[in-house]
Amino acid sequence: MYKLVALDLDDTLLNTNREISQATRQVLSTAMENGVYVTLATGRMFRSALPFAKDLGIHTPLITYQGALVKHPQNEEVLFHRPVSLDLAVDIVQRIKKYGYHINIYLDDFLYVAEDREEGRRYARLSRIPLEIVGDLEDFMFSSQVDPTKVLVVSEEYLLDELAGELMPVYRDRLHITKSKPHFLEFSHPSGTKGCALHAVADYYGVAQSEVIAVGDSYNDLEMIEWADLGVVMGNAREEIRARADYVTYSNDEEGIEHVFKKFVF
Repeated sequence: MYKLVALDLDDTLLNTNREISQATRQVLSTAMENGVYVTLATGRMFRSALPFAKDLGIHTPLITYQGALVKHPQNEEVLFHRPVSLDLAVDIVQRIKKYGYHINIYLDDFLYVAEDREEGRRYARLSRIPLEIVGDLEDFMFSSQVDPTKVLVVSEEYLLDELAGELMPVYRDRLHITKSKPHFLEFSHPSGTKGCALHAVADYYGVAQSEVIAVGDSYNDLEMIEWADLGVVMGNAREEIRARADYVTYSNDEEGIEHVFKKFVF
């Protein structure tokens, strides 16, 4: 019945040790051997998601930057790219600078920050990618003249919730604003969501919406969970995320992904 499965990476496919269990590897391999398309749908950069795809033998275009970039893991063909316009990215930085929060800017699959701070180093370690320190972000973006794929702000969750409440009425339908983790607030193109990206991947393969499963655990997964015919949320997700699911599986430390494949795919 189901021909395409999209899996979030952190806290979904990866357990708390940021590893993929052998049981999960086995069901993914079996599914792909039997013609099921499996893709990763992550807020991570393409270059950060790519090693996981190669490790698992995934050949389906990867949904990265929480949906702003869909790119093939083998030939790096870009299927879908919806960046933030340069003027809006600069405006975001100008509005947030006064708070002193750490800001990530993503251009051409590189991560740029204004200064060397622990928030940036921690993010780089999590993503296993290098950190490019460029000084003033507004000057850097003006000189690059490239629309960034997304903008990410790092701070305490309650501060980010306040910031989102302040900026959502400002940008309205010009930006998509969501949290990927409690301390990551992300700004992307209105169509740069996992839902829009998953729709593009399904169309690419001629797979109907009724044949798609999406599995995730966080706020930035909601669009794909709601778009897919079967929207699955991990047992380790917050209650308000689980409430939006068609089905709640076990946690990422209890073989939740294996359970989904055994119950709905095989």
